[in-house]
Amino acid sequence: MSLNPEQEKAVRSSSGRVLLIAGAGSGKTRVIVHRIAYIVRQMGQDPESILGMTFTNKAAAEMRYRVQEMIGSEAAKKVTLCTFHSFCMQILRKEIHQMGYTRDFSLYDERDMRRLIGSMAREMLNHEGELPSLEPTYAALAQASQRGLRAEEDDEEKPWHDTFSKDLYGRMQSTLRAYNAVSFDSLITLAIQLFEEHPSILSRYQDRYRYLMIDEYQDTNPAQMRLAELLASRYRNLCVVGDDDQSIYGWRGADIRNILDFKADTMIKLEQNYRSTPQILAAANAVIQNNTSRHKKNLWTSSKTGGPIEVFHAQTDIEEAQAVIDRIVYYRQEKQLRWRDMAILYRSNALSRQLENALINASWNKDGQWVRGIPYEVFGGLAFAERSEIKDILAYLRFIANPQDSEALLRIINVPRRGISDTFLDTATQQNRSTGTPLWSLMEQIASGNYSIGTSRAQGAVRSFVSLIEKYRRYFHEEPLSVTTAKLVEEIQYKRAIEDEVKSETMRQFKWENVQECINALAQYEQEQSQQNEKASLQDFISNTTLVSESIKQKAVNHADNLQLMTLHSAKGLEFPACFIIGLEDHILPHEKSLQQTGLEEERRLFYVGITRAQRHLTLSMARTRLRNGKGMPTNPSRFLFEIPKDLIRVTTPKSFA
Repeated sequence: MSLNPEQEKAVRSSSGRVLLIAGAGSGKTRVIVHRIAYIVRQMGQDPESILGMTFTNKAAAEMRYRVQEMIGSEAAKKVTLCTFHSFCMQILRKEIHQMGYTRDFSLYDERDMRRLIGSMAREMLNHEGELPSLEPTYAALAQASQRGLRAEEDDEEKPWHDTFSKDLYGRMQSTLRAYNAVSFDSLITLAIQLFEEHPSILSRYQDRYRYLMIDEYQDTNPAQMRLAELLASRYRNLCVVGDDDQSIYGWRGADIRNILDFKADTMIKLEQNYRSTPQILAAANAVIQNNTSRHKKNLWTSSKTGGPIEVFHAQTDIEEAQAVIDRIVYYRQEKQLRWRDMAILYRSNALSRQLENALINASWNKDGQWVRGIPYEVFGGLAFAERSEIKDILAYLRFIANPQDSEALLRIINVPRRGISDTFLDTATQQNRSTGTPLWSLMEQIASGNYSIGTSRAQGAVRSFVSLIEKYRRYFHEEPLSVTTAKLVEEIQYKRAIEDEVKSETMRQFKWENVQECINALAQYEQEQSQQNEKASLQDFISNTTLVSESIKQKAVNHADNLQLMTLHSAKGLEFPACFIIGLEDHILPHEKSLQQTGLEEERRLFYVGITRAQRHLTLSMARTRLRNGKGMPTNPSRFLFEIPKDLIRVTTPKSFA
């Protein structure tokens, strides 16, 4: 099967509880795919009995494509490969009626929840004017969801920071049920609650999914671990795959103890690396062995080629940026690397500013002609579904699909502006809270003349709005989703609203193109559903869009020939022939604030992730002075640099490197 001995052992260890420690660049996905093929072909198991869960849709799609190549498209379609959240969404769409919801529930993202929590906090505190900061409360509620807590439970390990947060958590869950909505963070918690309160439903899914595989297990939080354990508790065929040395998401709830304390019948380590040179791997091993909370491993490669790791110390951050650009041009012209073969990695997004200035002003020789500017791309950025114009269109779709979704209603009722003032909305929402009358019912009563608040102009605007929603609720049942959405966008004159509110012509075009891309996404969704002989559902499209906020075909990596700039966190899972890690100074890496939150070992793991992104060339840089708060401040080299053996590095000056 073209596998090394440890990979083959991992593939054949298909029963029981298996812990697969997969070092960076060790062929983890290849092993998972071969393991699925082995269960189906060699063991003769039904592909529908296999469930694989990971953290990104991109990873799930890649896995599905490779499984299809091995066992054929028909069998591959029967294997469930998805993210934790999309799996729980599938379960809840079928079973949530057992918990007092209906199947057409809305899915609230972080912004929706912040708005809801702010409104509820104001009511609970009976507070007028500006609220005090709710950041500690938001953090407490998110942590409760990540740990799988219900409203009536407490957490001995991480207790509530105050009674207010715990009370708000309980009220929030009741309010969401009244709105027939669930939060993104609560999808997994609700699925766990469903399974624990309805053993017969759990039994049904246990019987279906007899072979479970969890990818990137080092990134799981307690709720995700609990979900996996519930599903696997009957047949015990649970394979978890990950690398504790790449656990870098403690700040968002990941618990490294899940992989360190996993009770395995079989433990296999994949240590042969197929990505990097011996020198890069030796540096990575030397750094990470200083952590104590880890499974011992040592990456190695059969390759004998490779040069030293380059390290330089620039006088200023401006000089550092220019020196990095000089090296990039050198690799382009002397080593024939493409721009997209190279990446600049940094701990904080703020470090990209000097780099971008240097890239825009750089001169380089192209075909005998000097040209200015190096093409680059800042990896990541604002996710498609998080852009305000897309949030507006999706809020219309959400509300049309679910009239109980008051948060969506409040977003769209005056977008574009239609003469409904904030004072009017404040009066309406107070009436909604005091009487318990759903906000939409209140709007319908105003439109029909059975209830009166506000000015005659506002009431006329409400009548027009109610008529619009009722009309498009019919249209969405009668016509294709994409066609109907295009009509809706035109009727509300959304393009004109963009032109009225946005001064920059470039930004106007950008926003309008995003709206068009949203309609394109609906059309693509309809086409995909048609190919699978499934009916296109507005609710499913909306849920999927919220689940995959980086999607509606947002390109994670632009396939044009652009240099890549990204944070160390964003770089996880990627690889490049040449990598530059900049800003290697104490207070930046390790980051001074993160040291207090997630500790030194997670910061060291982050550096390890950066080192192991490099295939052939690795450059590490720092500046003696760096601008902070507008002033040049002296720096100290990162303590992690001193953990790399001196015989692996070549110290150069900013201008000498070839």
